[in-house]
Amino acid sequence: MTMSNITTDASAVGESAKYAMTFLERHWLGLFEHASYPALKLALVLFAWMEIVFFGRFLPYYIMDKIPFFQKYKIQDNKPNTPELYWKCIKSIILSQIFIQLPLMLLFHPTAVWLGMRFLEVPFPPWTTIALSCLFCLAVEDCYHYFVHRLMHHRLLYKHVHKVHHEFSAPFGIAAEYAHPIETVVLGQGFFLGPVMLLMMGVDVHVVTMAIWLAVRLIETVDVHAGYDFPWALHHWLPFLGGPAFHDHHHETFKGNYSSSFVIWDWLFGTDASYNARRAKRNQRKPLASGVEARQKVQ
Repeated sequence: MTMSNITTDASAVGESAKYAMTFLERHWLGLFEHASYPALKLALVLFAWMEIVFFGRFLPYYIMDKIPFFQKYKIQDNKPNTPELYWKCIKSIILSQIFIQLPLMLLFHPTAVWLGMRFLEVPFPPWTTIALSCLFCLAVEDCYHYFVHRLMHHRLLYKHVHKVHHEFSAPFGIAAEYAHPIETVVLGQGFFLGPVMLLMMGVDVHVVTMAIWLAVRLIETVDVHAGYDFPWALHHWLPFLGGPAFHDHHHETFKGNYSSSFVIWDWLFGTDASYNARRAKRNQRKPLASGVEARQKVQ
């Protein structure tokens, strides 16, 4: 493939003007300029991007585990993360990423092209479109995650599938992807649901949009599984966000708080009752917001 195969949309700058690519657009197209199998290279690029974001986001939390100053922000400080736990989790995640997630990424290109997603076309969508698309995808994934995750707690599914994820009652960042293969595939469909809906609505969705949405979702899931609740965290300012304490309660008690990002669905269906009752005992005033105090155990 050469640059002559790459499409630019000159209409955005006029028929007679040649489109001036941005720095990011030039380097994106340059990645695939001499690729004999662009679909394969795309899968490998996305896989590498996933690894960098996922483990890169976890690294600060891993370092904080070694620094006594940060232990006061631990939610379940009576359950330390040991090297054995880390190694058990990492082995499982790497196998899952290679044998489940990578094959799914190999299928991504033909599926994306069939759906009408842009890949080697420029310009990229405006940053406002990308940001709003990611926000929409986050909301759709949260809705899907709530109902499917709640279904996973049915006694049959929990015993044979979801129980694997709950082996860590005091989770840490990378434990977000520690799950049974069936759960990885089924819950993972929520990631693609938002982009598919956007395409059906005629929204300009580029593969780069998907890469940014992937980063947003990975950072969010590592954060809520991190086991740390900092007073400067965003969920203290935006009460509709769940945050680490909200999700940590789910791992500690094995019930309620089924949403992945927001608190809305749990609030609507009352599945945050146990969490709110615990917080009420600590004289909290905002039942929808998760606070630093949520890391303390009720005596």
